[in-house]
Amino acid sequence: MLIVGAGVGGISAARGLLRDGHDVTVFERASAVRASGGAVTIWPNGAKVLSQLGVDMAGAGQVLSLVHVSTATGRRVAAIDVTALNAELGAPTRMVPRRVLLERLMDDLPLGRIRCDARAVAVTNTPDGVRVDFADGTSAEGDLLIGADGRHSMVRAAFNTQDAVPTGWCSWQGLVELPDLADSDVAVIIIDKGGNLGLSPAGNGSLQWWFDLPWSPGFVRPDSPIDTIRSHFTGWSQPVDRVLAALTNDDLSMSPFPHFRHPIPREWGQGRFTLLGDAAHTMPPTLAQGTNQALLDTMVLRRALASPRTVPEALRWYGKTRRRKVAAVSWVTSRQISHGESAMKPAGLLPPGFVTRVLTSFLRAVSHSRMSAEATGKLWPIDTR
Repeated sequence: MLIVGAGVGGISAARGLLRDGHDVTVFERASAVRASGGAVTIWPNGAKVLSQLGVDMAGAGQVLSLVHVSTATGRRVAAIDVTALNAELGAPTRMVPRRVLLERLMDDLPLGRIRCDARAVAVTNTPDGVRVDFADGTSAEGDLLIGADGRHSMVRAAFNTQDAVPTGWCSWQGLVELPDLADSDVAVIIIDKGGNLGLSPAGNGSLQWWFDLPWSPGFVRPDSPIDTIRSHFTGWSQPVDRVLAALTNDDLSMSPFPHFRHPIPREWGQGRFTLLGDAAHTMPPTLAQGTNQALLDTMVLRRALASPRTVPEALRWYGKTRRRKVAAVSWVTSRQISHGESAMKPAGLLPPGFVTRVLTSFLRAVSHSRMSAEATGKLWPIDTR
């Protein structure tokens, strides 16, 4: 089996398929496997998949107990009881640096399974399998290929699906060392009609920060991004002002990260190649579900390949099974309500616990709960549909 892309999605798929006894090689265009960006939220749906993969997350990042949502004027919008959500869904919610997550996924991965400096340029179905060609003139063949190569996926481009479209927003984000603010298990989100921000403890004195602002394809990067961010967000809260005072333009050098959304394709591949993670379903980070949905892709793909179906049949079943649920997540994350103060304010009038219950039900509904329970219990009943 061949996997293009050595991010969280590609490595999780490699780890799972190796555990299932498959011969797997991962191809990465960069010179080394590395994680970009700050921290990610691992919700219970993603945490369960990590457990299935045998990934030890003990001590990684920070387990969250509460998310406070308010307006820039201090008006309460919602308090998400993450402890209750975790209890209902049976796993913790954790903020963890992407680098740490990738390291944990790569623990015990057999040497030689990842080939770097391998930029894939073409993928072709062959009579007996699939071939991927690389920029250096080499090629590799296998019985199937998984495109886990992100929003600009070469594998996705091979079957002419629609490109991702911008949503009109972007995130400036990263990690900052502020132990006194990060010594907490409470995340904070503040919304306003002109932007949004979040502060989340990420373990070991690190605080994940993000500032969302409007963005368009004609965006011109300001000479001093930190001044732009400060002009929008100064005064929103004392912790926010502390973070803004600590950040410099160097901290913003990798930002912004524009928000894009893929139209979810009906077919996730052709013949013996398929897609996984952002290659299939890039979505805005509004619900922090991107990484979790990639992990769920891994779970369902493993299930498909454990069945008696042929490889093409298994890949079609995988795409069909994932499509509806991931489309629901993508749709919700892309609604303007996610960034509208006027639309979110009424949430403050709802009964205590209502938002927690809605989010819990939503995560359960889009996470293949029955399959997840079977996989966690190491039960893979044969499904011949």
